Amino acid sequence: MNSAPHVLILDNAVHRHLFKPSWHWKSHLRGIRTTVVNVPSGRRVPDLETVTHLLLTGSETSILEPKPWYDAEVRLIQEALERRRPILGSCFGHQMLVYALSGPEYLVKSAPPEVGWAQIQMTGKDALFEDLTSPWTTFVYHFDEVCNPPSPWIKLGRTEHCDTHVLRYGTAPVWGIQAHPEISSRKAKFFIRAALLMGRKPSRHLLRALRHVPPPNDTADRIVRRFLQVPVG
Repeated sequence: MNSAPHVLILDNAVHRHLFKPSWHWKSHLRGIRTTVVNVPSGRRVPDLETVTHLLLTGSETSILEPKPWYDAEVRLIQEALERRRPILGSCFGHQMLVYALSGPEYLVKSAPPEVGWAQIQMTGKDALFEDLTSPWTTFVYHFDEVCNPPSPWIKLGRTEHCDTHVLRYGTAPVWGIQAHPEISSRKAKFFIRAALLMGRKPSRHLLRALRHVPPPNDTADRIVRRFLQVPVG
């Protein structure tokens, strides 16, 4: 395999003309070869032999309401794990990792949902996150979450309302982040306004989030830099 990184972005957007999560990740991958595949559309995925790293994006759909295309993503995750390809999932992608490797029984509705910005308190050490301060502030937007995942999952970070915000699958190069570090503060503000215009509920969470927008940060750049340094099996 060519040693140059080739990142496969598994785009989980259902309404891909309105929601473009791969754009946010690609903004942190300038100069890196990337291939984007929208999984819900049924597009063919390239041979993982040609891929070095995988990124799993968020989605508008709920992990608690399985769709036929979930099976394809489950198979890809399991194959990537066997091949020791580094995988990083955010929000729905984080939940999908647990769904694929441990089962749907470890996924629940968020009580309460997190919308806006939250501080992630690191509860474990991992090289992928060692460049970050603890706690670190990031954009959050989720109504489902992971709950008490079994071994070999290791909890690495939590927020006030979500105990399982950062995970690693044992010593395998597989990480999940419930938050959206890839979405900048400025873009998150537009995201929230668009959600309001589309009538997303409950609107009170969205309106509250708009009242507080933290300063820009480079959290995602630091995570991505570390991620691309992870050796490929």
